Amino acid sequence: MQRFDQSPTDPDFIQNPYPFYESVRAAGPLAWWDAYDLPVAAGYDAVNAFFRDRRFGRENPAPPPRPPHQAAFWAVEDHSMLEADPPRHTRLRAQVARAFTSRQIQARSFAIRDLAEDLAARMPDGPFDLLAHVARPFSVRIIATMLGVPEEEDGQLLAWSKAMVTMYQAGRTVADEERAAKAAGAFSARLDRIFAARRADPQDDLITRLLRISEEGDLSAAEVTATCILLLNAGHEATIHTLGNGVAGLLRTGLWGMPVTLSLVEEVLRHDPPLHMFVRHAREDLVVHGQAFKTGDRIGLLIGGANRDPLRYADPARFDPNRFDGEAPVALSLGAGIHFCLGAQLARLELFEMLRALAEAAPSLTLVEPPTYADIYHFHGLERVMVTKGG
Repeated sequence: MQRFDQSPTDPDFIQNPYPFYESVRAAGPLAWWDAYDLPVAAGYDAVNAFFRDRRFGRENPAPPPRPPHQAAFWAVEDHSMLEADPPRHTRLRAQVARAFTSRQIQARSFAIRDLAEDLAARMPDGPFDLLAHVARPFSVRIIATMLGVPEEEDGQLLAWSKAMVTMYQAGRTVADEERAAKAAGAFSARLDRIFAARRADPQDDLITRLLRISEEGDLSAAEVTATCILLLNAGHEATIHTLGNGVAGLLRTGLWGMPVTLSLVEEVLRHDPPLHMFVRHAREDLVVHGQAFKTGDRIGLLIGGANRDPLRYADPARFDPNRFDGEAPVALSLGAGIHFCLGAQLARLELFEMLRALAEAAPSLTLVEPPTYADIYHFHGLERVMVTKGG
């Protein structure tokens, strides 16, 4: 197995990790990434297969000891379905799906369209950051409204979320871990107060529905808390990055103004996804692609590489708004298998409505400075997208 000594904090790598993924793919189904001390896959077929292989999961069967300063973070995360495998994952996902149905998402489609159009109509006349003025308020407000979180708390939720996701970033420090634990504790305490209000005065929102399921005995109190935090965190963080990356990509390639179609939305998801690596753990001793895995061993699934595999996508580095009008396989940005993103329908709807609203409100949208990616990996999002509405 070929080894690669690529620092995930190298500035050039962060700005453009795709050449590295090409090298990894060329090495075969698996290669070794020294910086993470694990084998990685960057080809579409290999990544897709690992996602679907029940012999690999999110839970580590042999977890290492956790420092005490992380305790408050894991007190939440250990109850999240994102970190669960069957049979616990099967139970959790089935119960959460009862409260987060396709019908309920579709019922909010007009409200999502109205919010997108309102934010697009209120874009400043001069240069502005599209992430701050459009992407963040759009994505946070949608998931917070669906859950039933008061609008005035959006900013605090965003701050807690940002602190918590640092636990999954390369190069995190003890200080980062302490902030993540503190944020998890504060987030949980605030949700407890919202839960009490919903029990006293039920509403037509996700929190009320999850609490009813909990009262039936199908979700524990800790699982309700973890689910709400997961939906808030995952429901806005990836959407912000996807919108920013997608708009910047369209502007940089001169394709802004193309009709907003479902195919274009899929290409935005594929071309420059917001998450570039998921980790899975072997649930048993086994051999895959000639590599022996012991129980608990990790495998890194490089989604950014899989989405640009030339064996699955012709000219994969090119942004092609019509790519998914044909037979192109679905991108892996939203995962695959049993952990396929529960909010995939909502994510696609948000992207479609916001891109459409922006295109209609600002057909001459223009970049005013070259966008740069935030100094983190494996999240892959721009620091800001400075634009102007143009003429």
